[in-house]
Amino acid sequence: MKIVVIGGSGLIGSKLVSNLRQRGHQVIAASPASGVNTITGEGLAAALAGAQVVVDVANSPSFEDKAALDFFETSGRNLLAAEAFAGVGHHIALSVVGADRLVENGYFRAKMAQERLIKASRIPYTIVHSTQFFEFLGSVAQTGPDGKTVRLSPAFVQPIAADDVAAALTDAALGAPVNGMVEIAGPERARLAELVQRFFGATQDNRTVIADVHARYFGAELNDRSLTPGDNARIAPTRFEEWLTRSREAA
Repeated sequence: MKIVVIGGSGLIGSKLVSNLRQRGHQVIAASPASGVNTITGEGLAAALAGAQVVVDVANSPSFEDKAALDFFETSGRNLLAAEAFAGVGHHIALSVVGADRLVENGYFRAKMAQERLIKASRIPYTIVHSTQFFEFLGSVAQTGPDGKTVRLSPAFVQPIAADDVAAALTDAALGAPVNGMVEIAGPERARLAELVQRFFGATQDNRTVIADVHARYFGAELNDRSLTPGDNARIAPTRFEEWLTRSREAA
């Protein structure tokens, strides 16, 4: 089966491409670096010719409100139009658990705009909502810096390893469209402030995390439902401590 991975050179995309190739599929790792640009349309028709499945894991290069919206709307329209012309039978997109609950955040509004385009198209689809990745905990810590301290929300989160995200997308790519949304999350629910403090301890970062209910997560205040999945989520196997051990070994 021919599968095109949009954003195939990124963190998730590269893992997904590897998974699918190991299973014997013809996989195109599409990105501007490989001559496929969903913003300009360059290379799209050639990449999608004969493809049965497209998985979109591309991300906006900017988290600024207008830039993110422009990226996801332009990329989404161009990609879906090219898929319709090529006769693609399954469109899969990676999105975010809680995007619909944090509409004060411009990036999440942009992801919702992307999802609306997918739902309005005639292409069978699956939208995979993932919780935050363990790999981005360092970036999360940068949302509340205050000298030697970091102010973060004590709201619950349930982060997931990038390898597990790629595994879920692999299953989605090889399965039938659900014409709806599925959620994926890690196995442990923890308070964000406490989790980042554990991450600091493991990475020998001497900063202290202060729990602050008004601390903003990329511009939005959180509650215990903001970033946690519902009851029917696919729960991934990798726990935080196991991920830390693997990360140290890889480093």
